[in-house]
Amino acid sequence: MPTTATDRFPGSPAARIPVVDPATGETFDEAPDQQPDELDTVVDRAHRAWHGWRADPAARTAALHRAADAVETAGDELARLVTREQGKPLTESHAEIARTAARLRYFADLAPRTRRITDGRPVHSEIRWRTLGPVAAIVPWNFPVQLAAAKFAPALAAGNTMVLKPSPFTPVATRLLGSVLAAVLPEDVLTVVTGREPLGARLASHPRIRHVTFTGSVPTGRAVARAAAASLARVTLELGGNDAAVLLDDVEVDRIADRLFWAAFRNCGQVCMAVKRVYAPARLHAELVEALAHRARTVTVGAGLDPATRLGPVNNAPQLARVELVTQQALAAGARAAAGGHRLDGPGYFFAPTILTDVPPGSPVVTEEQFGPVLPVLPYRSLDEAVDAANGTGYGLGGSVWGTDLDRAEAVADRLECGTVWINHHAELSLAQPFAGAHHSGVGVAGGPWGLYGNLRPFVVHRPQGEQG
Repeated sequence: MPTTATDRFPGSPAARIPVVDPATGETFDEAPDQQPDELDTVVDRAHRAWHGWRADPAARTAALHRAADAVETAGDELARLVTREQGKPLTESHAEIARTAARLRYFADLAPRTRRITDGRPVHSEIRWRTLGPVAAIVPWNFPVQLAAAKFAPALAAGNTMVLKPSPFTPVATRLLGSVLAAVLPEDVLTVVTGREPLGARLASHPRIRHVTFTGSVPTGRAVARAAAASLARVTLELGGNDAAVLLDDVEVDRIADRLFWAAFRNCGQVCMAVKRVYAPARLHAELVEALAHRARTVTVGAGLDPATRLGPVNNAPQLARVELVTQQALAAGARAAAGGHRLDGPGYFFAPTILTDVPPGSPVVTEEQFGPVLPVLPYRSLDEAVDAANGTGYGLGGSVWGTDLDRAEAVADRLECGTVWINHHAELSLAQPFAGAHHSGVGVAGGPWGLYGNLRPFVVHRPQGEQG
């Protein structure tokens, strides 16, 4: 493993985190298990680096473009490591790296705008923007590199420095990314730290960290918010989703089944804004279940490094146990597996792609985020019933409506209580759009200019008009 920014700090402990290949269940690498007391040095260095980094916007732009180029140059090695530690097919890992480079370029060219206030007073007032200082990001294991970039690209473009902590399940590619970027960014502008808890809690509560951005579960998000409150740092929390797809009665099942399947099962269902439950008109329910089950039964499941693989493993043993638990709970309550419903034999953390029908609406596989290759398909008899059910879980990240009459579909979409709604597709985002959730799905906004301004604070200057000094 190349030296990263993490390794520059003396006193790193000998303790290591084993990193498991989820396709085999065997350890293939390791990362430092850093301790919370090391963060003072890390954050102090980030604070010192901030003064130079914030001072020259043109130099920041150039450095971030060099960073994007460096990511692309290292793309093959980064993608392979993502697949080894996360499990997704190699083609998807390459897409993750490409998205990382694209995000760096997008934010490199985005600058805050000074705004003049005109309100009839004899005062020239301007809203300017100032950076925050050292900020922190805590990143999950499903898109370890892409979600890291979603946090550090706007933060660095705004003139902040960042301490980045990946999941202990997927630290290897992020450490390599840290070394790649350290070669083109000023020292200590971006530092990667790796370790088990309470490292993340200490980072979120550190008194010199001014903004904490986190992606993960609702309970952990609450803990991050409590930790950040100690120093009154701002927080941006993306806390997952339980996205519903609502099919209208004019939908053509054979035309949308493939898109719907992959909206649910890409990355083995381990996508915060994946379709997690489907509501179908009762008369189309059986047809849809069979169309999705056929795809689940015939898709190629295997190791991500195998070119034939379309679905990889669940990332880690605890998550595999969680997927199995909610599936077994549903089956025990009367659900039927039209496809899958069980672990796959052999090594690794594989679960058969599963389509569930006859699921009781109150089952955890419906009401909670299962985050795996399991999809319940529920019939409805009235559209109001479907919309109420879609809005009824406490989550509100995304949703989708599927039908032939686009005006009608849009009218239904407008009734869904979430941050993003798609019509006849799902989970496609532009770098330029905001990404935010409602209810338990998060706090704050990421993406586009909103993501940049979330890493800045307004600074207002009033100057009398017509006066001479």
